[in-house]
Amino acid sequence: MPISEEDLGRLRRCVVLAREALEAGDEPFGSLLISADGETLFEDRNRVKDGPHGGDATRHPEFAIARWAAANLEPSERGTATVYTSGEHCPMCSAAHAWVGLGRIVYAASSSQLTEWRAEWGAPASPVAPLPVGTVAPAIAVDGPAAELVDELKALHEKNFQR
Repeated sequence: MPISEEDLGRLRRCVVLAREALEAGDEPFGSLLISADGETLFEDRNRVKDGPHGGDATRHPEFAIARWAAANLEPSERGTATVYTSGEHCPMCSAAHAWVGLGRIVYAASSSQLTEWRAEWGAPASPVAPLPVGTVAPAIAVDGPAAELVDELKALHEKNFQR
């Protein structure tokens, strides 16, 4: 399904959360969980720099959404909920999303775009392969990227790389 104006509004909120993460010294990612009736159920930003021992690379907002949904929603509610996110899920988050039984994913920038940007800047490669959601969790409906937001996200990631 194409990305609607309503989807873009929610993706813009994800970009705000990504900016908040960057301003807090973290990597710029943000995500929302929206119920079938349009209610924001949960939102979070990247928190990988936090932790008792100097960081936890699994503290992605998409993973936090999956854990929250498993603890707080019935399976039928999970399946009709939509996850909006500034960046396409990594394989860890894609798997968590699928195992918990969440519905559609809408993202602003793709994993392949982020990989291209990182290579352009000479950043080290990710320790995890940048697989598309559909490769890890083929039954999930996925829409993205949102061309309207890609430049803004690229700038946030570049700022993160430069610090």
